[in-house]
Amino acid sequence: MYVVCKEHLELAIDMFVDEYEEAPDVVDLKQVTFTAWEPPAHCDRCKAPGRYLVV
Repeated sequence: MYVVCKEHLELAIDMFVDEYEEAPDVVDLKQVTFTAWEPPAHCDRCKAPGRYLVV
């Protein structure tokens, strides 16, 4: 699972496919909220706000 900004989305998808050998689901965190999970404030790769969840 990766939380990334738009700039690092393609990289996160590639990393997910390399690790799990299947396509991930990509969730736009601006359109979806979770009651039992608070997403990280920053991208896993940089200090930009996390925008997408790759699972």
